[in-house]
Amino acid sequence: MTAKNNKTVIVGMSGGVDSSVAAALLKEEGYKVIGLFMKNWEENDEFGNCMASYEYEDVIRVCDSLDIPYYSVEFIKEYQDNVFREFVEGYQKGHTPNPDVLCNREIKFKAFYNKAKEFGADYIATGHYCQTDAQARLIKGLDTGKDQSYFLYMVNSEVLKEVLFPIGHLEKKAVREIARKYNLSTKDKKDSTGICFIGERNFKNFLSNYLKPQAGPFQNLNGDLVGEHSGAAFYTIGQRKGLGLGGPGEPWFVVAKDIDKNIVFVERGLEHPALFTDELYLKEITWIKESYEAKFPVKLSGKVRYRQADQCLEVFPQDDGLYRVRFDIPQRAVTLGQSLVLYDGDICLGGGIIEKIGKTYFEMNKDLPKIVSR
Repeated sequence: MTAKNNKTVIVGMSGGVDSSVAAALLKEEGYKVIGLFMKNWEENDEFGNCMASYEYEDVIRVCDSLDIPYYSVEFIKEYQDNVFREFVEGYQKGHTPNPDVLCNREIKFKAFYNKAKEFGADYIATGHYCQTDAQARLIKGLDTGKDQSYFLYMVNSEVLKEVLFPIGHLEKKAVREIARKYNLSTKDKKDSTGICFIGERNFKNFLSNYLKPQAGPFQNLNGDLVGEHSGAAFYTIGQRKGLGLGGPGEPWFVVAKDIDKNIVFVERGLEHPALFTDELYLKEITWIKESYEAKFPVKLSGKVRYRQADQCLEVFPQDDGLYRVRFDIPQRAVTLGQSLVLYDGDICLGGGIIEKIGKTYFEMNKDLPKIVSR
């Protein structure tokens, strides 16, 4: 590529292949690139070594091979105050919050953005699989299996004007090939999975450090006792694994919770009607750029979980301040605290956190249509 400019870009380096390739591509384009590692979580491994230090070592190796400067900054307090506290409070209420959405809003595109400005950066860059256009709108990444616009719906367009997503137009396979071309130390590094500060550890065991286990009943919707659980807050709607329930018949799934009475309701079957609803309610909607409030009711598309196919829906304002969302097709395992993200084609418009769920098909005593959404 021909050098475009000599503007400064600070890349959020995680120690993974995506941010490594982002830095390599930006340098190739002629930018003055600086790597910045964010330490957001403090924890030691079984040998007493800081787990973040392993990732930082990969950042150092990549930056050295690219011959770019690098720094490390701590946002531990900001993460605790603005992300993790809300995460724990959500579980205490019986919700299933999404900390990655909050991390992007509060850390990567706020605390990190502000720190980069202190360094004199013209732009910040990350290894997210998404894109922006000339109007600073958020666009889905080319790789539909990796698109991460779902997690960035709370980022304002004023910030996006100064954000670069160097790998958003690439598929993951191509990113790996570029990493091998540059012989980056992260070229074959396994992608991280799970929640950012938990990783691949047992989620329930981790959460037990912050929420007190409290034994309670598993009941079916007829009120029959079918087992015992360790606390309603530890379970989420649609959950199958980790229930410890067996017996003949289809697998058990969590279909509802009563957090005050510490009851977890379960039923058998992947497509039990208690798992499906065609209506939910948002407390507020965050718009990335253009507000659609004046157009309400408005038909858009959206999804209630990452990697779900876009679903046709309509948004209605209500007198109580909530926004009612009605889907064309019933949605499975809609969960309080998760996000509904709104789209117009490939453009991510914004979204909101699910505050309330409409009646399920079980409550309405209605049969599910042949075509249902999972």
